Amino acid sequence: MRAVLLIIDSFGMGALPDAHLYGDEGANTARHICDAITAPKWPTLKQLGLGNCAELLGFTLKGCEAVDRPMAGFGVMAEASAGKDTTTGHWELAGIRLDQPFHTFSLDFPSFPEDLVQQFEDLTGHRMLGNKGASGTIIIEELGEAHMTGEGIIVYTSADSVFQVAAHEEIIPLDELYRICEISRQLCDPFHVGRVIARPFIGTPGNLTRTRNRKDYSMKPAGPTLLDHLQHHGVETVGVGKIGDIFVEQGLSLSYHDAGNEACLERTIKCMTEQTKKNRFIFVNLVDTDMLFGHRRDIQGYHDAVQAIDQTLGILMDQMTREDLLIITADHGCDPGFKGTDHTREYVPLLVYARTGETGRPRAGNLGIRTSFCDVAQSLCAFFKVPALANGTSFI
Repeated sequence: MRAVLLIIDSFGMGALPDAHLYGDEGANTARHICDAITAPKWPTLKQLGLGNCAELLGFTLKGCEAVDRPMAGFGVMAEASAGKDTTTGHWELAGIRLDQPFHTFSLDFPSFPEDLVQQFEDLTGHRMLGNKGASGTIIIEELGEAHMTGEGIIVYTSADSVFQVAAHEEIIPLDELYRICEISRQLCDPFHVGRVIARPFIGTPGNLTRTRNRKDYSMKPAGPTLLDHLQHHGVETVGVGKIGDIFVEQGLSLSYHDAGNEACLERTIKCMTEQTKKNRFIFVNLVDTDMLFGHRRDIQGYHDAVQAIDQTLGILMDQMTREDLLIITADHGCDPGFKGTDHTREYVPLLVYARTGETGRPRAGNLGIRTSFCDVAQSLCAFFKVPALANGTSFI
């Protein structure tokens, strides 16, 4: 038995009832993309039931409408935890609900406490530039030249719980940037900051570009996750993309840090073709939708990234046997048609595909509006026939 949990990063389906508390009222990632594109091309997702997910929330996805006989079980999920960031979303998908959100810094200069800045500079040996909330692409243009002439290293935050460190790869080698971020992770732990992120870039002033050598340093999970639980019960657990970073490699039998959606999908298909004696769980994050297009508010780019995923889904599904399971969902929203550059507090789609409808297996049909991402973790426990977790309700 094998199960794939495929996260289309930031692929939201409409503002949650509490979105106004986050400044996200009216956000709808999938809808705004489809409304803006002349002819959206997500045929596999359409046949699986993506439009049926939208219909549950009372709207239509233009070009990806509901179908009469969806191939997958369909639903939407609300995030029970406070927050709208990567770590919170993935942890909840793995069964951990956070009652208290991660700490966020002020977006205004100075964002970081004076003692944190002093410790950072003393321990890393680098002066801090920035010290404010900003878009990553904008701040490297603003401060890139100062950084490249030796004035310091760029450190900034956002509306999420993040401490981001940006450096030119030819000025500060990756190993040094990662060392700085490891120190920063230790400094940020007492503040309960969700992630420290290394943000390397290349180029010349006026033409600076972030590279794929980004690295996330998350807090350790607040407790045992689905990954730990499955591993304890003999299931081989595989992380693809930034899953290993999000869970600090905890509970993973294998961890592949492939960069970019294409490489992550290729790895996923390879993992499905390999012979293994154990049951296998493959947890995949497809980050490009969020990192390259959501934050940059690039509607066409976001659509095309989902289209590329859609074109590969058929290949992935062809590798499935009658004993396998595929769950497609997201971790939060990042509406490219919305104001600002930050994540958005949204429902996420839920598509659950299997080749059979046997007892104990998911059936195509309405899975409803779920009240927690933890339902995914609980359902995977039911699928692998291991004891239930504390949080969530199984849809299997």
